[in-house]
Amino acid sequence: MIGAPEETRLQRLINGLKLQGIDDRKVLHALEFTPRDLFVPELFLDRSWEDSAIPINCGQTISQPYIVALMTQALKIEGRHRVLEIGTGSGYQTAILARVARYVYTIERYRSLMVEAEIRHKRLMLENIIYRFGDGWEGWPEQAPFDRILVTAALPDEPSDLLNQLKPKGVLVGPLGKGSTQILVRYTRTPDGFEREDMSDVRFVPLISGVARES
Repeated sequence: MIGAPEETRLQRLINGLKLQGIDDRKVLHALEFTPRDLFVPELFLDRSWEDSAIPINCGQTISQPYIVALMTQALKIEGRHRVLEIGTGSGYQTAILARVARYVYTIERYRSLMVEAEIRHKRLMLENIIYRFGDGWEGWPEQAPFDRILVTAALPDEPSDLLNQLKPKGVLVGPLGKGSTQILVRYTRTPDGFEREDMSDVRFVPLISGVARES
C-alpha cells in the first residue's frame, strides 16, 4: 500500500501531468496505479514521485513520468492492441503499456535488466507481457505485425526494419537523432508509406545494436 506522504506526492505528480497536457484517462490511470518506487533503485527511492529521470543499472535510466505518459499517450493504444517495446529497462514503461494494451512484447539487450523487470511485473500480477533477450534493432519479426511500437532509446536514423513490422495504420513512437537531444517522433503507416510527425525535444540514451555482455 502507498502511505499517506507518497499518496500526496503521487497525486501532485498526476496533477502536474494533467497541466502538461496528459489527458488520456487510461494513461493517467495506469500511472496512478503503477508504483514507480518499485522500479527505482533504493538509493533514489526518495525521488520516486518526482517528475524526473533516474539512473538505473547498466548505465540506463528510468524516464521521467511525463515522458512515459507523453509517449504512451502518443501511441493512441486501444485495448485490443499488441504493442512492441524496444528497451525494457527497469520495466516501468512496460508496466504502463501493459495496463492499456492487450499484449506487450518487450525486448531488452541486458539480461539482468530483463530478469529484474519480470520479477517486478510478477509482483504487480501483470500477465500480458512477453519478454525477449535480444537486439532491439531487429524487432520481433516472428510476432509481427504489431499495432504499436514504442522505442525507448534514441534512434540515429529512420528505423525502417521496425517500421516494416507495423500493421496498416500502425503507429511507432520514439526519439530520433544522433546528438545529446533528440526529437520525439511519431510514424503512422499509410497506404503510401509512413507519415512522420515531430512532437518535442527529448533526451535518451542511444539505441545500441546487439546484446550486452555483462560481468
